[in-house]
Amino acid sequence: MPIRIYKPTSAGRRNASVNQHAEVTKSKPEKSLLRPLNKKGGRNNEGKITVRGRGGGVKRMYRVIDFKRRDREGIQGKVVAIEYDPNRTCHIALIEYTDGAKRYIPAPQGLKVGSVIECSREHPVEPDAGNMMQLRFIPTGLDLHCIELQPGRGAQMCRSAGVSAKLSNKEGRYATLVLPSGETRRVLLECLATIGTVGNADHQNRRLGKAGISRLLGRRPITRGVAKSHHSHPLGGGEGRSKSGRPPCGPAGTPSKGGPTRDRKKASSKLIIRRRYSKRYGQLK
Repeated sequence: MPIRIYKPTSAGRRNASVNQHAEVTKSKPEKSLLRPLNKKGGRNNEGKITVRGRGGGVKRMYRVIDFKRRDREGIQGKVVAIEYDPNRTCHIALIEYTDGAKRYIPAPQGLKVGSVIECSREHPVEPDAGNMMQLRFIPTGLDLHCIELQPGRGAQMCRSAGVSAKLSNKEGRYATLVLPSGETRRVLLECLATIGTVGNADHQNRRLGKAGISRLLGRRPITRGVAKSHHSHPLGGGEGRSKSGRPPCGPAGTPSKGGPTRDRKKASSKLIIRRRYSKRYGQLK
């Protein structure tokens, strides 16, 4: 049972559940792939808070993840261990290649210790979980993750726990992908993608249960906008409690729940066939 619910010995334990990480086989990370991770507390280089609600949290080291795998082409790797990564929702797999190099990759579902994976850009490989190749060689209908947006840039899409995109069509220079958000977009056939679905799908079923767990994750409390004064927030002020009839937003007036935030001037937006569905506004964005 990956998600465990304990006896309600306290108010926090009553509402909490724990992910047992049944897939993890190794407790200590590979030292050669660790890097220091400094906390910013949501502040920029001038010391000003640019992201609210950040700060505190437990200390952690960064695990270097190989999202490109281009220098590993044609070299087979063996899965040595599946590890927990405190910096991301999915588990990571420690790969040892035949030339002795060790790398971390996001662990897909079905990948086990002893499995052999391969990355190829020039020719197709077996469509097994963990194998990486160009979209032009991948059969349509398969689930993919760690997908490049531009050739050589590295995986940028579908990297969270339990998500995947479906390869629906290939036409001309582009492949059509259906993303987890419901968005349908085109991607160049030269882009690399990994076969399978990202593992640790039970991450979304975990309940924190109490505020102390959020503080350990580096999340600080945020005051509601309607509870502030009128000069501190667009929703603040007024006599009594009032929503003022406008959608939720941040202190700067930026929509906070489903509003359009994409820069439509970027070239990437031209490749979108169908935008994700916005539940709040009831229309395509």
